[in-house]
Amino acid sequence: ANVLTPYRLTLDTASVWTSTGWGEFDHPRAVRGGLDLAVMGMLIPSVHEETGDAWQVASARLDEWAMIVGEHPDRFRPVRSPHDVAPTASQGQVGILFAIENGIPMGSDTARLGDLYDRGVRLVTLVHSRPNGLGDSSYAPERPWGGLSPLGRDAVEAMNRLGMIVDVSHMADEAVTDVLEASRAPVVASHSSARAFTPGWERNVSDDLIRGIAAGGGVVHVTFGGSFLSTELQRREQPMWDHVEQSLGLSINSRDGREQAVRFRAANGVVRARVADVVDHIDHVVELVGVQHVGIGSGFDGSGEAMPSDLPDVSAYPALIAELLRRGYSDADLEQIMGGNFLRVWRQVEAVAGRASSG
Repeated sequence: ANVLTPYRLTLDTASVWTSTGWGEFDHPRAVRGGLDLAVMGMLIPSVHEETGDAWQVASARLDEWAMIVGEHPDRFRPVRSPHDVAPTASQGQVGILFAIENGIPMGSDTARLGDLYDRGVRLVTLVHSRPNGLGDSSYAPERPWGGLSPLGRDAVEAMNRLGMIVDVSHMADEAVTDVLEASRAPVVASHSSARAFTPGWERNVSDDLIRGIAAGGGVVHVTFGGSFLSTELQRREQPMWDHVEQSLGLSINSRDGREQAVRFRAANGVVRARVADVVDHIDHVVELVGVQHVGIGSGFDGSGEAMPSDLPDVSAYPALIAELLRRGYSDADLEQIMGGNFLRVWRQVEAVAGRASSG
């Protein structure tokens, strides 16, 4: 599961090793949901490229999470290799894999990717909500690079050498295409869904790009937020976003923002997504490229309480599994979808790095 809990904690401090009833991820709920590995996405907002402190912000978040994991070894265990991943939720442990969302901490120096690797980072989402020094963003109309920048190509090559997973979520289509051409290892979309359900919305992945990711051995990880699941759900959610972020001036990921979102939905009868909507996307990817190229991206703690009503947080993964079983997926399929495909990619990424270091 890809979760954005580190960013949530910068807005509203809360424990994640005990139950607080807040947010969508904490240790007790992760164990109830059978979650063995959380990809802890440390979002570095694009503004930090302008302010010049992206490296310092990333370093502080890594320090915080190293402390959380280190101080609670009975609850969390650091994961730096696919060999570290084991079914441990039943013993009360959850594996934590560090990821950086937005490649701006490296600045113009790809050597900093090595520093991030040494600190446990194994996945980097190259771009976020605006174009950066690495490439263009799906969210922004301006496309200064026309895809991936020269520095972005260097970063992909460096990540291949190091054994870091390249993540193309948030990237503009041309940039994703460039990554697929540049990378010698499989890549992932860590939290993107299928654009077939949201025509014209570039944040989700087109059928052609799903095929391209799969052709390289990669995986598309379906995210759960309502705005990713259908144009109709986007239409229902947009008035809430306008109310909270524009009228009230609150971040949707803050405690106050989320509480206002819940109130707005209740007052206006906004119907949230269902787990079946998520599985529709999984079905679509499977029909296009096979079960070996789809996974779960969740996006918990990053979608403003817009999660499906029957898949509200990390404790609810059994509901997702039940729906997959209802649709006829086998136990072997479930093993692939619920993490096996991601681990396969990670092993292949490490193999490419091993060949590079010995060649």
